[in-house]
Amino acid sequence: MIKTILIDDEPLARSMVLEYLQQFPEFQVLAECNDGFEGVKAIQQHQPDLVFLDIQMPKLTGFEMLELLDQQPHIIFTTAFDEFALKAFEKNAIDYLLKPIRPDRFEKAIDKFKLSFQSQTKTKIDTDKLQESLAEETLERIVVKNGAQIKIIPIHQINYLEAYDDYVKIHTNDGMFLKNKTMSSFEKQLNPKQFVRVHRSFIVKVDQLQKIEPMEKDSYIATLTTGGKVNISKSGYARLKQIIGL
Repeated sequence: MIKTILIDDEPLARSMVLEYLQQFPEFQVLAECNDGFEGVKAIQQHQPDLVFLDIQMPKLTGFEMLELLDQQPHIIFTTAFDEFALKAFEKNAIDYLLKPIRPDRFEKAIDKFKLSFQSQTKTKIDTDKLQESLAEETLERIVVKNGAQIKIIPIHQINYLEAYDDYVKIHTNDGMFLKNKTMSSFEKQLNPKQFVRVHRSFIVKVDQLQKIEPMEKDSYIATLTTGGKVNISKSGYARLKQIIGL
């Protein structure tokens, strides 16, 4: 049996997928979830082979949920995004179902999954690229795993970001949190009027800057309102001057 989970806040959308799956008895639906929090728990519990996943959901979006998983199952997105935007999905070698779901399109997605499942090949979904391609608004929150808990950090609570190997340190008044994401993706998704990439290793929230002092050879160091210090490169200083009018 192919272990399957449905994650969608719309009961009608879930019931439609269930109805279509009746044509494929080898699929066993182990759980139906209303949001991303339930989805994370169900995936950890059941270790499914396939997940039908909505993108726009309350509490956690589909992308945010995927970022919290250590192992990603095969994903078929169910979404209301238009077909033009969904070209991004095709570039990432994953499949999607545009709501309302057509029976022929559902069957095509199942066939695509079976080929991948039988060959035991699975592409890890690059959520950064999908968000950059599909999101029209700037990032408003960051979701991180804090031990066994999930923490949502509103952007206004962030003081600065710091590169840390394959992770990014998110510095807030409540402490530091790690996110498995790139500095470049944060730079593209954060509001450029509020956050500036001042160094290859630092992105600073502009209103946290208290003092900027020169160092050696066209480099600077910034002191933040929290007392923390970050390096500023020559190019970072130029970007900063444009924003704060130095």
